[in-house]
Amino acid sequence: MNFSKNIITSAFILFMVAGPVAAQPDPSQWSARLHNALRLRPDQEQSWQVFQQASTPSADDEARQRDAFDRMGSLRAPQRMDLSIQMMRSDLRDMERRGDALKAFYATLSPDQQAVFDRETSRPPQ
Repeated sequence: MNFSKNIITSAFILFMVAGPVAAQPDPSQWSARLHNALRLRPDQEQSWQVFQQASTPSADDEARQRDAFDRMGSLRAPQRMDLSIQMMRSDLRDMERRGDALKAFYATLSPDQQAVFDRETSRPPQ
């Protein structure tokens, strides 16, 4: 797996949409717009923060991906395959963690807020 694939995967998870990374706006701006559109109640803010934190790739994850990408050229084919499998398993664990945070946050939303969340996350951010 290469670094750009992880970035695309992370963008998909963060934004819950498919699309080229170059077309994505600044994540903090998109997050602020989503937060405003949801009109969260004070009792929902903690769940929002947990969701936000889980949806943001850590610097360690990004460094791990860069390191793996850098190592690929010096590895033999079986080693590249093993490293790719290892990275995919790690990405799956990250996606499951992010999915759990999304589901927990989503459960705190009212039906109207869920509709806003669904609408705002089903298309590429503008």
